[in-house]
Amino acid sequence: MILAAAPLSELLSFGDKGYGDEMFWGALRSVQIAFFAYAFGLCLGLAGAMGKLSGGRVLKAILEGYTTLVRAVPELVLILLLYYAGTDGLNSLIVALGFQRIEINGLVAAIFVLGFVQGAYHTEVLRAAIQAVPIGQSEAAKAYGMSPFLRFRRITLSAMLPNAIPGLANLWLNVTKDSALISVVGFTELALATRQAAGVSKQYLVLYLVAQAVYLCISFASGQFFNWMERHVRRGQPKLA
Repeated sequence: MILAAAPLSELLSFGDKGYGDEMFWGALRSVQIAFFAYAFGLCLGLAGAMGKLSGGRVLKAILEGYTTLVRAVPELVLILLLYYAGTDGLNSLIVALGFQRIEINGLVAAIFVLGFVQGAYHTEVLRAAIQAVPIGQSEAAKAYGMSPFLRFRRITLSAMLPNAIPGLANLWLNVTKDSALISVVGFTELALATRQAAGVSKQYLVLYLVAQAVYLCISFASGQFFNWMERHVRRGQPKLA
């Protein structure tokens, strides 16, 4: 057992004497959850944005309800609702179809829940970015005989990215922090690993400062990546003052 006066090097060491390995794997799980939830939310958001812009009246109403509800309800409440009620509902459906109940992997459930929440925000960010593309560009591409998919890939996507990246960067930073909310359902990531280590060692301040530094490093590296991406997609454009 680690004493209260244990040095930081011993406290964060790997093995039986420290908690470095638990926090390291917790940080990796946090990044893993954030990455796959972000990718899932991005796919939902792209589909939602296209549905809002070109779908029928019923589809638009459904998507409007989805984005409004998710953005209005606190994320912690949504996570608890989707994690428990969603898994129970899925198992009830499986049993009704004549199959046995299944144990849903905690990582998969965490990714789905956060991705579903992210999808609502991605929908609005991408919808606004697509609407910012001058309509004349798409009309010109259509006049040249491009298919809808080709118009989107060659015209809309390249023109919308400079407008979308700042919002997408914010959503990535949000999901890296929101991954800590998954700890309330018992899945061990960085926040829960830190809380468990602090509870045993009683070094609350030190360990939470270390966890804060890890989140800060993730945010800094992410910011550098998105800054590079924005410079890349804006190449050739006039620099903003």
